[in-house]
Amino acid sequence: MQFFRQVCGFVAVVLLVSSCTEPTPTAHLTGSPSRLSQWGLFSLDSQALQPNVATEVYAPANQLFTDYAHKLRTLYVPTGSQAKLVGDEIDYPLGTVLSKTFYYPKDSAGNLLKVADTGAKTVNLASNQLIETRVLVRRDVGWEAFPYVWNDEQTEAFLRVAGASKKLRLKGENESIDFSYFVPNGNQCSGCHVTSHPDGGMHPLGAVASQLHAPFSPNEGQLQTSNLVAKGWLDQAPNTSATASWSDASQPIEQRASAYLNMQCGHCHNPEGAADTSALILDGSHALAVNMGICKPPIAAGGGAGNLRYGIHPGKPDESILMYRMASQKPDEMMPELGRSLAHAEGLDLVSQWIGAMSGTCQ
Repeated sequence: MQFFRQVCGFVAVVLLVSSCTEPTPTAHLTGSPSRLSQWGLFSLDSQALQPNVATEVYAPANQLFTDYAHKLRTLYVPTGSQAKLVGDEIDYPLGTVLSKTFYYPKDSAGNLLKVADTGAKTVNLASNQLIETRVLVRRDVGWEAFPYVWNDEQTEAFLRVAGASKKLRLKGENESIDFSYFVPNGNQCSGCHVTSHPDGGMHPLGAVASQLHAPFSPNEGQLQTSNLVAKGWLDQAPNTSATASWSDASQPIEQRASAYLNMQCGHCHNPEGAADTSALILDGSHALAVNMGICKPPIAAGGGAGNLRYGIHPGKPDESILMYRMASQKPDEMMPELGRSLAHAEGLDLVSQWIGAMSGTCQ
């Protein structure tokens, strides 16, 4: 359904706003809004999806790979409320709303493109295709997630609590890739956003202190945590140096690989995570090299070990289970097991370089 409004003397098609005044975002502390527009997070017309000015567009220093989709993230803290820095974490107040919109660039013929995410703060609909928007809201019971899927007309996104899938084709420089893009259901959202099992609650993964303690992009010098403090949304910024990105080639390869694995794998592979039975720790909190997989035999990988002997075999990426599982696209083998259908070539190249540069051998 389309909504119309009068804008500055002419009629414009507007689907996520219903008046000339931009709405205030609505936290919805109860219920399950059936339409994304009910959250008031965006303005949408025939040309662009524009975040509400009352929100803050942000980008984690290290972003989770999702089948080469581009992402537009927004944060909203209710007026009069403030998040608190507690140790290394941000404790967001009741009514905080996070959104993450997934989309793909497209060419003039409508082909979806496999190209690098440039970190846009708005989505031009003439050159991009919206896929889904995930909303995370802080309620009395904790964080709750809502997945919304965009219709083909790009006029509205609708709640799909059972998840969804879309058959997509990505066009690269020398290839075309056909795959199924999966929108997670509620349980699958918990699979990543609950990092302490079995009794932990959901919480953000990207809008955390360490990931926001970095510029929005290399071209912007101001740290995002400093921006939030200036805005009054955060009581203080971390007293540490800026967080490095895995994609920053000027950083040491070990630091880049650790940052990459932390974001892609650390939500499960941590001492209290869902993958704690594997004894593989990839969130950076490992005490010994073997805890990170170096010369570590598999414990719970089953057939996913690929008949290989060690999680990481120094100097031999092709003989490392970690590489095998990152490269796999089989549901019973691939890691991460949620959030992707394709392998991340750039991540594989980084981790391969890191393992290849390791000295020593496994006995």
